[in-house]
Amino acid sequence: MKKVILALAFVSILAFVSCKESIAEKVENATETVGTEIETATENVVDAIDSTATEVGNDMKEGVDDMAKKVDEVVK
Repeated sequence: MKKVILALAFVSILAFVSCKESIAEKVENATETVGTEIETATENVVDAIDSTATEVGNDMKEGVDDMAKKVDEVVK
């Protein structure tokens, strides 16, 4: 009877340790996934900011060119 109880206790301990390792692996994988998603999101934001800045710069250049043409027309 003692051997059966000890065997069950041993199996329970092995199951607990095995489960603990599995949870640790899942947490590590989830952490890596979140890190990758944050990195991707950050890159997307940087790209959006860059493209917006380029568009604004181009719009301002066009506006300045239009204003210069109008000033030239008024001066003539």
